[in-house]
Amino acid sequence: MKPVLTAIALSVLFAQWASGGATIGTRLTEALRSTSSDRRHLIWVYFTDKGSDVLQKTAAPSLLVSERSLERRRNVLPPDKLVDETDVPVDAGYIRGIDATGAEIRLLSRWFNAASVLATPEQVARIAALSFVREVELTGRFRKRDTERMPEVISAPVGTLRKQTSTHRLDYGISFNQVNQIKVPPLHDAGNAAQGVIVGVFDNGFRLPNHEAFATMHVLATYDFVDNKVSVVPVNTDANFGDHGVNTLSTIGGFKPGVLIGPAHGATYILARTENDSSETPLEEDKWVAAIEWADSIGVQVTSTSLGYLDYNPPYASWTWLDMDGRTTVITRAAAMAVRKGIVVVNSAGNEGFDATHNTLNAPADGDSVLAVGAVDPAGNRASFSSVGPSTANPPRIKPDVMAQGMSVVVASAYNTSGYVMPQGTSFSCPLAAGVVALLVKANPTAPPMRIIEAMKLTAGNAAAPNNSVGWGVLNAVAALNYLNPTDTGAFPTQPRAYALSQNYPNPFNPGTSITYVLPEAAFVTLTVCDLLGRTVRVLVDGQQPGGRRWAEWDGRDARGMPAASGAYIYRLTAAGTGGSQTVLTNRMMLIR
Repeated sequence: MKPVLTAIALSVLFAQWASGGATIGTRLTEALRSTSSDRRHLIWVYFTDKGSDVLQKTAAPSLLVSERSLERRRNVLPPDKLVDETDVPVDAGYIRGIDATGAEIRLLSRWFNAASVLATPEQVARIAALSFVREVELTGRFRKRDTERMPEVISAPVGTLRKQTSTHRLDYGISFNQVNQIKVPPLHDAGNAAQGVIVGVFDNGFRLPNHEAFATMHVLATYDFVDNKVSVVPVNTDANFGDHGVNTLSTIGGFKPGVLIGPAHGATYILARTENDSSETPLEEDKWVAAIEWADSIGVQVTSTSLGYLDYNPPYASWTWLDMDGRTTVITRAAAMAVRKGIVVVNSAGNEGFDATHNTLNAPADGDSVLAVGAVDPAGNRASFSSVGPSTANPPRIKPDVMAQGMSVVVASAYNTSGYVMPQGTSFSCPLAAGVVALLVKANPTAPPMRIIEAMKLTAGNAAAPNNSVGWGVLNAVAALNYLNPTDTGAFPTQPRAYALSQNYPNPFNPGTSITYVLPEAAFVTLTVCDLLGRTVRVLVDGQQPGGRRWAEWDGRDARGMPAASGAYIYRLTAAGTGGSQTVLTNRMMLIR
């Protein structure tokens, strides 16, 4: 048996704590105490700052992210704050400092100003001693549930499959139920296939890119964050490597009339391999963080991820259900940051089933700004394996958010270029829901992420009585589109008849929330956030607007850009219509830090 952490390394660590040096996380501390002295630990190293000239670096946004990313960010950020310090690369000098300790740098995170590093205990001690290191902690561990690997109940040439017909423009074949259950065909009938919307799919690789279901798919970019290469076809030829990605990608964007048509078959795709299908090694969160930052810089608008977590015996440390509070895991924090930058993040709720004592969620499905998707059977009944909430936030949040079919879902086979299978799992309800998101983004390209999520939740099948088993219920794409476009003159028109100010969503909230209001006519609108004494905290809208359903985002900051204090706030809508009359509506919301 190898000795545990050497006395010299342990003494250095304690010296750092005593002298006010870098913080050593509690999970890493336990791992260092209980494992051998030569074992390398996968850790996050967080830096104190981004080095010098940060303001100069943010003065040229197009040098940090693409124009597509900036265009998307304009939906949620002020024009002069499209980029910030989180978009600036990690300081090169700090990277050299980590290299000098002998530790191996795997990935860098701009958003968290951190490096994912493999280090021995003594190297951890040296890293913690560096003046520019703020904190060191273990990287979280995750894994997909094996219950998703199902026998190929369909694996045959297209011509031998029984087709299911409908009166819609497209022939969905045997995939009709999974898209019809969430009311996708009417949007396709109207010509909306999410054309031009950029969707990111993060999975274990895509081992059969030449499957017939992908023949017309537009792929903008690919990267393998496991093996650090451009191709997302795994090097390992084992049948399990890259199969899950083929399944999930075909669910959202496959197109083979008469067999399988995904809801977002016209979208543009970014594919990232973030998972390594080894039966022994759990998945690490750092690859997902690297992928979301990469996709953001390219201009992704929607992401779909089917990722789960499990507890592991030593030497692997993992998150637990208690950590599903929307702010603890690095993945969930990264997802929240992505939403703040204008990305709609969709994640499978998990396949852990029901537990009467606590939630069974996956990260980042616990995030309040993440659309967590549970699974139902073809008839709309909750699948027994579908994970449940609530999150452990304070106050607890209902999870999952919405439901889609996760049993007998028709997907492309990963082993036969003309074969199809019918697996089960929230891994497949997730891309179906993400496809609906892409359709709504296509119809509402300037809608902030929380507005899209609000529309999907408040028009779903259980919206009148949401709960922690099925959330707000099975999606309804048509109703969600009507919610977002009440004055459109297209296929689904609805005309508002009176001024209205809705309850903000989410509420309570942290860090941001969305406010919806309805204008029956063109009006000069002022939307103001005030404290309980009536003092102005922030003016969100001040100008002429056309009639229709409108929205505004509050990021929880005051007019100076400083975080507002936790507590209750009033938001007031003042609208002066064309006839000279003035309408004033108010409501309350709660910010919890």
